[in-house]
Amino acid sequence: MYIAIILLGVTGAIAALILYVLSKKFEVQEDPRIAQALEVLPGANCGGCGYPGCGGFAAACVKAELLEGLSCPVGGAEVMKKVASIMGKDAGNIVPEVAVVRCNGTCEARPRTNTYDGARNCAVASALYGGETACSFGCLGLGDCVSACTFDAIHINLTTGLAEVTEDKCTACGACVKACPKKIIEMRKKGPKSRRIFVSCINKDKGGTARKACANACIGCNKCLKECTFEAITITDNLAYIDATKCRLCRKCTAACPTGAIQEQNFPPRKTAEENPPLTINH
Repeated sequence: MYIAIILLGVTGAIAALILYVLSKKFEVQEDPRIAQALEVLPGANCGGCGYPGCGGFAAACVKAELLEGLSCPVGGAEVMKKVASIMGKDAGNIVPEVAVVRCNGTCEARPRTNTYDGARNCAVASALYGGETACSFGCLGLGDCVSACTFDAIHINLTTGLAEVTEDKCTACGACVKACPKKIIEMRKKGPKSRRIFVSCINKDKGGTARKACANACIGCNKCLKECTFEAITITDNLAYIDATKCRLCRKCTAACPTGAIQEQNFPPRKTAEENPPLTINH
């Protein structure tokens, strides 16, 4: 009996020794820069960077030869400068972004044609039918984006029935974009002084059909396209789109749009004719 116990003990000791040697042989040393980067990262673990949490992002920064294309949307440029310093790499050009809701189909512009009495969930409602209005492209207003946002940056306006982004709280994590089954929410360049212009509509129906469903719909009339001298606007499938990298924020397209589908944000009010009278020259 004692011999069996001794043999069992010796066998266990040998196995433990083998496991110890193997663990040392195959031990993977974690780059200390990962821990250093985690100290400066915000710790939101939102996945907006495209990696599973801040740890995954830090590891990706260590492995990457260049940090171009890697960005922490929550921390922004300041955090990425710190990460770049830790990694000994160039942070690259970081363009701040913000979420925009590409639907201007308010309750007034897009009258209700039926009543939805199912689960209060956009994904479920979208799978079942087009929505409570004649526009099957518009915001359902059931708040999947609100639930997805961990920064309290998006809410449903009870008057318009549309999702609205609080710019100061938006971290550009992209959670709302992924949550919207209608693909209405888009990440856009913040723009200088947070000014930006975009088409607040994704309706691809022909002009007459789109306008009948929503008074604020893009009707693909080409007026904005003709006004733009920077080739920033394209029209595909009856729908205009503004390329933020080409747009110079001149606002000519906004003034030309007959339905108000093109939105301009954070611009000063336009001067009226009374405020800016024509110059009179006396001879």
